[in-house]
Amino acid sequence: MNQNKTSARLKTIIKSAAAAAVLPVLFIYIMIAKPDYALMNGLAHIVLPVANWVGDVITWPVRAIGNGIENVRELANLRTENEELRAQLDAALRNKNACDVAIAENQKLTQELNIVQSYQNGAIVADVTYDNTAFHHSTFFINKGAQHGLKKGMVVVSTDGHLVGIIFDVASRFSRVRALTDTNTNIAVRIAGTDVYGFLQGNGSNTPTVGLFSDPGFQPTPGLKLVTSNISGILPNGISVGEIIENTDVRIVTPNTLSRVIVLDFDGTKEYK
Repeated sequence: MNQNKTSARLKTIIKSAAAAAVLPVLFIYIMIAKPDYALMNGLAHIVLPVANWVGDVITWPVRAIGNGIENVRELANLRTENEELRAQLDAALRNKNACDVAIAENQKLTQELNIVQSYQNGAIVADVTYDNTAFHHSTFFINKGAQHGLKKGMVVVSTDGHLVGIIFDVASRFSRVRALTDTNTNIAVRIAGTDVYGFLQGNGSNTPTVGLFSDPGFQPTPGLKLVTSNISGILPNGISVGEIIENTDVRIVTPNTLSRVIVLDFDGTKEYK
């Protein structure tokens, strides 16, 4: 039953299309054989819309294919543009990363220069070439030695001004530095901003300990800053050493975090040259 209805509808559509297709032919025949302009004018209101509809029906597949081709071309253009934009974005990100690295390096160099200038003629910049930690000893090498004016007892600080060790062996072109974490390290310190003195003792770990003797009743609390004291005559006064983190444990700058250091010298009056 449904198939019969479908066939009947299809036949009706075909007949209507055939009749619509005949109208333009009839219109042309009248124009040539019997040119009745009144009739032609009346038929024009019917034939032209029908002809347009027939033309749209006939050319629909062609227009659909054309639209499809245009869409494919536009999609290809969008993909190409997307790839170009992605390449530009990647290049911009690489440039930004290079700029960030350059800015960070510039800031680091500026900081080092400020430290060197603050100590005038007694500062020498050196690179850390090797660090050695074994059997509770912690030392590291720097690439400057006697040829550069270095000698035993010189103070070594990080590029941000924290004490990291003291030179104990000097060769022609390199030197060895004893770090604050070494068990042989025992330096005079005090609580910054006070007259409470003590000694920082290396213990082979990353957190040396401090013992305070000038005020036995003083209770160290986390966050207190330690600076060098010149009571022992070995170090000048006021170099940043570290920060108390718990009880007597002190956070310091460890050798494994260093890539460059600054070597300082001071005269007999414990002042920097």
